[in-house]
Amino acid sequence: MNQIDPDQVQVILATDCGSTTTKAILIQKLEGVYRQTHRGEAPTTVEEPFADVTMGVINSVTEVEELSGRKLVDESGRIIQPASGDEGCDIYISTSSAGGGLQMMVAGVVAEMTAASAKRAALGAGAIVMDVISANDKRKPHEQINRIRELRPDMILVSGGTDGGNTTQVVQIAELIAPAKPQPRFGKEFTMPLIYAGNKDAAPLIEKVFDESIDLSIVPNLRPKMEMENLGPARDMIHDMFLEHVMAHAPGYDKLMGWTDAPIMPTPAAVGNILQRIAKDKKINVVGVDIGGATTDVFSVFDKTFNRTVSANLGMSYSISNVCAESGMENILRWVHFDMDERELRNRVKNKMIRPTTIPQSKEALIFEQAVAREALRLAYIQHKEFATTLKGVQQQRTVGDTFSQEAGGQTIVDNMKLNLLVASGGVLSHAPRMHQTALLLVDAFEPEGVTHLAKDSIFMMPHLGVLAEVHTKAAVEVFEKDCLIYLGTCVAAKGLGKPDKLCFTFTLRGDTLNESGEMNFGDIRLLPLGPEETATITCEPSRNFDLGAGPGKKIEQEVRGGTVGLILDARGRPLRLPVDRPACQKAIAKWVDAIGLYPEPEEALV
Repeated sequence: MNQIDPDQVQVILATDCGSTTTKAILIQKLEGVYRQTHRGEAPTTVEEPFADVTMGVINSVTEVEELSGRKLVDESGRIIQPASGDEGCDIYISTSSAGGGLQMMVAGVVAEMTAASAKRAALGAGAIVMDVISANDKRKPHEQINRIRELRPDMILVSGGTDGGNTTQVVQIAELIAPAKPQPRFGKEFTMPLIYAGNKDAAPLIEKVFDESIDLSIVPNLRPKMEMENLGPARDMIHDMFLEHVMAHAPGYDKLMGWTDAPIMPTPAAVGNILQRIAKDKKINVVGVDIGGATTDVFSVFDKTFNRTVSANLGMSYSISNVCAESGMENILRWVHFDMDERELRNRVKNKMIRPTTIPQSKEALIFEQAVAREALRLAYIQHKEFATTLKGVQQQRTVGDTFSQEAGGQTIVDNMKLNLLVASGGVLSHAPRMHQTALLLVDAFEPEGVTHLAKDSIFMMPHLGVLAEVHTKAAVEVFEKDCLIYLGTCVAAKGLGKPDKLCFTFTLRGDTLNESGEMNFGDIRLLPLGPEETATITCEPSRNFDLGAGPGKKIEQEVRGGTVGLILDARGRPLRLPVDRPACQKAIAKWVDAIGLYPEPEEALV
């Protein structure tokens, strides 16, 4: 890897090797500012018949080369470094989720405590958690051993006990894993990496449990004290093991690792990294979502604490039937403002699973797909809030039985009233025909409160910028602000419930182009024009039952920024409750659709 002087960097090349597509972007320093200038993509080539990930990388970079007129690949098929004139780049970096990304099994003594901490560490490192084994997971030992045998994870993370505490239970967890002889995903000739991050006093005993079939690494305890979580060392070791074991054995990655100026990072870890950087840099709270065909990832940074969850059963193609089953068709149809035939819809869902790359061909199909997306996002966010909690088992006097129960403390740290920025990515959000649809999908599913800025990732650039932040933070932050995010606008939403058509809040707006005042009645939503780069000051006075951030009935004054959609004033209340009566619900949704201009008539164009 080259020694990098950030001040001398003019040209940056970044790739993201996805499971199906490898995406390349070119970043250049223009008039003293880093900007993303060109992008290209090509099919990922990690599987047979190619079995060499660098082929897809070179193909995507070649497209960037053709579009930019800048020679980036030499005759030997290698990326040219460093930059000279109109050739090469100063930094080349990459992320990867090819071949299914990083897949892990985690184990801990208590499901709600050390096992939950282990799961947080794995998810934060960008892993898909295949299963969580714990002493109290209600499976018999032989069932747990069989499950460990069945799984073929890339690595295992074991935690348990606080430092200086009982060593017996965490050793028993290790003794479940050892006889199961877990096999790694990439073949029998590789030893299974296992990271131990539990009670330090048990480490010598853990070493005796495992033989040479396990590559054991010992790191500081994830939970050194009951009231303290220390995820950093385990996350760092997961990343090292990802490079050493998973990437080194995946087809072509050894060659790719020789090209890059920073370690290859799992795609979700890179997304989490850039969101954490932005939250720290701007001192804000952020939620990001990436909804795909099979899974939905939710990332959050609240009060400097980062969490990531993967809802592996909630997606828009392969997992669409799971969304319908978990939510119920009646919950999906409540977002649709006209009658639809349920049998026809179920056929539509099955067709989407069979042909996952198809896109809606009619307005009705689009409205139904976006209704499914609302439920997928809503359910994924509920799961995220349940996982992103204060540490469980830390509160006042409880019995041992309480400690093992689901209620063993742990309040969610996700607070929508503190949320400053909500970022969308993933096909159904990024490629919605109108950005108004993306904005309302976010507002309906996440129910932001107070004043929240809405944005979307323009071309799913966050992974590239997350790994770039490791070697050139300034470039990553500048490109994130100027080219990655498309600001949709701001949502001002009142928390609380009231009676229809009764006053929710009054507002006064003062800006360069927008000067307006008025009243918002409960149940109403309104869109005001406030364009990109425009700002205004809003003063709102809520009725005594409603809160806009300063407390019930208390006035707020805050700057709001515009965007491609504008300023959304939302007086529908929080939590957002739709009428139970179907005709009344359709009428309410139709009113909101018209207010935001979601689905204009053909002459206004859906594109």
